[in-house]
Amino acid sequence: MDKDSVLNDIFNNDPLGLLVVKPKVITVRNADERLLASFLEINDYFEKNSREPQANPSSIGEYMLYTRLKSLRESQEKMASLKPFDKFNLLQFELKEINSIDDIFNDSTFDLLSADTEGLFDFKHTPKDFQRASAEFIAKRKPCKDFEKYEHLFKEVQQDLANKKRKLIEFGQKNLIAGSYYVHNGVLFYLESISITRKEHYRPDGTRVFADGRTRCIFENGTESNMLKRSVEKILYSNGSVVTDNIDKVNQGFLESFGTVSKDDVTTGFIYILKSKSNDSRITSLKNLYKIGYSTTSIELRIKNAEKEPTYLMAPVEFVTGWQCLNMNPQKLENLLHNFFGSSCLNIDVIDENGLKHCPREWFIAPLEVIEQTIELIINGKILNYQYDPINTTIVRRS
Repeated sequence: MDKDSVLNDIFNNDPLGLLVVKPKVITVRNADERLLASFLEINDYFEKNSREPQANPSSIGEYMLYTRLKSLRESQEKMASLKPFDKFNLLQFELKEINSIDDIFNDSTFDLLSADTEGLFDFKHTPKDFQRASAEFIAKRKPCKDFEKYEHLFKEVQQDLANKKRKLIEFGQKNLIAGSYYVHNGVLFYLESISITRKEHYRPDGTRVFADGRTRCIFENGTESNMLKRSVEKILYSNGSVVTDNIDKVNQGFLESFGTVSKDDVTTGFIYILKSKSNDSRITSLKNLYKIGYSTTSIELRIKNAEKEPTYLMAPVEFVTGWQCLNMNPQKLENLLHNFFGSSCLNIDVIDENGLKHCPREWFIAPLEVIEQTIELIINGKILNYQYDPINTTIVRRS
C-alpha cells in the first residue's frame, strides 16, 4: 500500500470529525473603520455625560478621549470624512492659523494660556480657608517705602530675643494687638495698625461673624502687607508666635514712677514675695512658686512662725523681695495681684497641727520678674490692658 492510499484511509476513516479543520476568518479593520470607531466612542461619551471629554489627569479614559478629539479637530481631512457621523456637532471647530505672537496668545486650542490653572496651583489636601489666607499673606506684600523708620526696631527686638529679654509664646486670637511683634514661618513682623471695617455680629441664623478689617504689617525683610485681620490670625494660628514686651523697659517705667519718696508720703503697709522651704514633693516639684501677700507690720515679724501656719504651707519660708506701699491700700493691691494670677493659683491641701485640712490661696506659679512687672502695671493703671498667660508664664496684651 502506497503512502497516498494510507493517508486517504486515515482521512476517510474519521467518524468524530477530528481531522476536519475550519479555516479562520480574519477580519481586519481598514483605516477608515478604525477612525470611525474611535469617533463613535467620543459620541458615546458626549451622549452619556452631556459634555465633551476634558483634559482630566485623574481619569485616564477621559483624558485619552480628549486628546483623540483634539487630534481629529487638527485634521480637515478627518473632520470631512466623519462629518456624516457628527450628530453632536463636535467637529464644528475652526482651527486658527498661527502666524504671529498675538495669534498664539489669542488661540485657546490647547488651553495652555487660559486663566484656569486648576491642577497646577490648586492644593486639594490643604484647607481652603488657610490656603487662601497663606497665599494672600505672601502675595500682597510690597516694598515698604518708609522702612528706615522700623529697621532699627527689628534689630532691637532680635537682640532682645537673643538676650532673653523677650520671648516667643503661642499665639491666641486675643494676642493680635496693634503695636505688637509676631513671628510667622521664622520671619519677624510688626503689626502697626488694625482698621476695623466689619464689627463682630450674629446673622439671623445664629452664625457668628467675627470683626475684620485691613491691617498694616511691616516685615523685617523690608516689605509690608495690608492683610485682613482674620487672615493674619489664621496664619499665626497655623505657624506663628507672639513676641513679648521687653521686661527691662517695663521695670524702667516702674522706677521712673516710684523711685522717689517725699516727706509727705505715708507708709500704709508692705507687699511681699515669699518662697517656700517645704520638703513636700508637691511643692518642691513646682518651679516659680511664690506667695504674694501683704502686711501692715514688718515682714520679718509676719513670717516668724511660718511652719505653724497653713497659709505658709506649714513650712519655713524665704523672703524674696517686697515693696513699701505709700498712700495706697496694700490689701487692695494684694487682691488685684491675686485676681491677675488667679489662673495659676496653687491648688493643694495642707494639714495643720490639729489635723484640719486647709487650701491656701495665696501661692501662685509665676516668674518673679512677671510679678514685678504686674505690680508696675497695676500702679500706673495699665493692668486692664493685660492678662496673665499661665501656659507660657508671661504677660500678654488683651485684645
